[in-house]
Amino acid sequence: MRILIFLLGISLFSCQDPDLQKVKTLGEQVPIDKGIASDQDIENFVQPYRDKIADDLNSVLSYTPRKMYKGETPYNSGIANMMADAVMEFAEPIYKKRTDQEIDAVLLNYGGIRSGIDQGDITLRTAYNVMPFENEIVVAELSATEMKALVAYLVKSKGKHPISGLKIQLDENGNLNTYEIQGHPLNDKQTYHVATSDYLATGGDYMNFFKKAENITVLDYKLRSLLVDYFKSKDTIDVTNDDRFTQKI
Repeated sequence: MRILIFLLGISLFSCQDPDLQKVKTLGEQVPIDKGIASDQDIENFVQPYRDKIADDLNSVLSYTPRKMYKGETPYNSGIANMMADAVMEFAEPIYKKRTDQEIDAVLLNYGGIRSGIDQGDITLRTAYNVMPFENEIVVAELSATEMKALVAYLVKSKGKHPISGLKIQLDENGNLNTYEIQGHPLNDKQTYHVATSDYLATGGDYMNFFKKAENITVLDYKLRSLLVDYFKSKDTIDVTNDDRFTQKI
């Protein structure tokens, strides 16, 4: 208590210092727009770097004969399937080598697909437009209970999110009818290995089942880099929606 009183006394004494004066500070918002003249010296310095980046972004990686947009079908879409399958194909060997385990399923998020892909050349710019974030691939080990929660989440979202390794069918009323993981029914005694992004692994998009993972393995592989590698490996990308998420008629 004495120390507190002493400190308060010093503070009050300091505030009464006759040499201190109040200063009025004024602020002003200065809009940064085309009205501000550019500095030609800076422009000349930056231009070679700008040209190099433009050349890199416009480099052709692959080709698609059809456009791919995430809202093109009621349930799974070609672009969502492509992204999830790319993660399955390129992340699984890395995970297998590190853990001697295989990836059972992939789950990404619908909102993470930030752009569609037009028919024609797929460039590095395409990859950045589709995935502008710095999200990394991780693999979560989920119990059967959390896998059931994952499936329930997908049923509620009506199949919008990119998935691979899973097959889900709704009944006529939109409720869960059947589901399989790698072609098999869920085993209550099995631990499942699900590849996702580091954002979702922390419960992003309300995927709270990932927060209860028994273990998380970081692959040190950005999702965008994986997409670039996937595009480079394929001369032509031709994907459509399929039967991985459907509704019984």
